[in-house]
Amino acid sequence: MNRTILATGVFMGLLAIILGAFGAHGLQKLVDADSVETFETGVRYQMYQALFLLFLGLYNGLADPHKKRVYVLVLIGVILFSFSIYLLALNSLTAFDFKSIGFLTPLGGVFIILGWIFLGYYILTKKPSN
Repeated sequence: MNRTILATGVFMGLLAIILGAFGAHGLQKLVDADSVETFETGVRYQMYQALFLLFLGLYNGLADPHKKRVYVLVLIGVILFSFSIYLLALNSLTAFDFKSIGFLTPLGGVFIILGWIFLGYYILTKKPSN
C-alpha cells in the first residue's frame, strides 16, 4: 500500500509541476488572466495533496485499511477538484461547456477535506504502543 501511495504522490507532484509550467508559460496566450489564475489554483491544490500523499506513504503509524481509506478519499478529491478546475479554466477553448460539471469542484473539495479529517481522527485515536 505504501508503495502505491508514494507512487501516486510522486506522479501527482510531477503532473502538477508540468501543468504549472504550462499554466505559467503557455496558457496565458490561450485564455484570459482569470482563467490562468483558476488553473493555477487547481495546480496548487494538486501539489498540496501530492505532498500529503508522500507523507501518508512514509507514515508508519496507521493500519493499512486506514491508510487506504485516506488515500482513496484524497485521490478522488484531487481528480474531482483539480481536474474540474482545469477543465473550467480551459472552457473557452472548447465547444463543450464545462460549467455544467462545475458541481464536481466542491464535491472534490469535500473528499479532500474528509481525507484530512480521517487522517487526523486516526492519528488522534490511535492507542499508544508499548
